[in-house]
Amino acid sequence: MDENVVALAARLAGRAVESVEPVRGGGNNRLFRVRSDGAAFALKIYAGNARDSRERYAREFAGLSFLWRRGERRIAQPLALDEGERAGLYSWLDGGSGGAASEADLSAMCDFARALFDARLDPAAAGLAEAREAVFSPADLAAQLAMRLERLRRVEDAHPELRPLLADIAREVGRRLPDGAAADPLPPTARTLSPSDFGTHNALRTTRGLAFIDFEYFGWDDPVKLVADVLWHPGMALEASGRQKFFSEAADVYRVEPGFMPRFEREAPVYGLRWALIVLNEFLPEVWQRRLAAGAVDDAPAARARQLAKAAHLVERARCGVVVA
Repeated sequence: MDENVVALAARLAGRAVESVEPVRGGGNNRLFRVRSDGAAFALKIYAGNARDSRERYAREFAGLSFLWRRGERRIAQPLALDEGERAGLYSWLDGGSGGAASEADLSAMCDFARALFDARLDPAAAGLAEAREAVFSPADLAAQLAMRLERLRRVEDAHPELRPLLADIAREVGRRLPDGAAADPLPPTARTLSPSDFGTHNALRTTRGLAFIDFEYFGWDDPVKLVADVLWHPGMALEASGRQKFFSEAADVYRVEPGFMPRFEREAPVYGLRWALIVLNEFLPEVWQRRLAAGAVDDAPAARARQLAKAAHLVERARCGVVVA
């Protein structure tokens, strides 16, 4: 084991450690299980450039600290942060991978979403940041899609297989979000706190039920985005029955906000296009390098071919308006 990692773990834990075991490499971080005096901790080292990693550890530590103080226990307890080393120490959650979502899991997710929506009324929540790539108006959503399209168009010459799909996405965005999309921001009372990458792909199965992990993009967001992201997320891969189950229960959480349903009907298909662009990130050199740095080693051409097929499927669903059914 790297002696620097052992020393970092001991410093954050404030005690000698018996072992530091690498657990897995994620797309954006390295995770270690730390053992000391019969206790286990999670040491998370955030990969990426200084600005990007700082944003992710700050969001995660602040969000978990806020929720823990409110009595939320379906999360890891944040214990210590070393900004210089871009590392955080958290309580260890014993559990298996979330995997495919059952009906009970979808209900548990909606229950957690309700707790986050209720937490918006806590005065301390006002100090939390906006979620990464939060959307508070159609204009925000249009701007994000334009930015993602532009980034991918820069690599079209190196990857000409992208060109037809990006053209399809641009046409569909123009149809659903014409120029001059409304820019009036969503009122604060209509917003929610969101993990911003929510689902069983970021959950552990523990003896007490689902525990939710990965709050690197946590913050304020539109509930429509939270719900639409779950319905579209390739990591969830929900069938129609699962999408209907989740949407029905999530709508019960957010229906108290009168603009929720109109916004969902207008914008939910557009989030499918947004997800198509997200899964194409593997074509961006800087993203691929970050994957390699975090230990997510794969064959680049094969990985990109998989992502291209996923993106094409998402675009077709969005074109047909298949969000819930």
